[in-house]
Amino acid sequence: MEVLTALGLASAAGLNAYVPLLALGLLARYTELVALPAGWGWLADPWALGVLGVLLLVEVTADKIPGLDHVNDLLQTVVRPVSGGLVVGAGTGQESLLSDPSAFVESGDWVPVLVGMGIALAVHALKAGGRAVVNATTAGVGAPVASTAEDALSIGLSLAALLLPVLVLVLLVVLVVAVVRTRSRSRRRREAPSGGLRA
Repeated sequence: MEVLTALGLASAAGLNAYVPLLALGLLARYTELVALPAGWGWLADPWALGVLGVLLLVEVTADKIPGLDHVNDLLQTVVRPVSGGLVVGAGTGQESLLSDPSAFVESGDWVPVLVGMGIALAVHALKAGGRAVVNATTAGVGAPVASTAEDALSIGLSLAALLLPVLVLVLLVVLVVAVVRTRSRSRRRREAPSGGLRA
């Protein structure tokens, strides 16, 4: 289950960097469903939750505006993988990541964190590529719809990873199917003959 939790949180971070961090912090602070390791208690601090909330609001807003969503995706190419590594580190109890970086490197605890970063980067690349297709085929009108769907999937993946990890597999299949459908629709539209007037 720990693997599915890490996979779900890292994938969610690839769609929205702040949703899984905020989910971890909020569930740890206000419920007994999540118990953060001692070194990760800062994630449930009101100040950290407030900052994450503001960053989430900025991300959600920027991601729904055509053109600005592309700039946001470029900036998030660094942020989302880092978030993926952090949520995997917190979810798998990698306390040495924050308290003793040299012990973290020597112990090999960095491997799951690096894998989390890679998963988040791969999902981010799929998201950014899919968004470019949506924007090109809908003249930007589809950006808010696609962004809302991505946010909902990020929330769903985060909650599933923390509360019912088996659902992570189902949600990841939904993500892959959505990306494949978006790309095949785009391909069909490009290959379709234009219906111009004939003399």
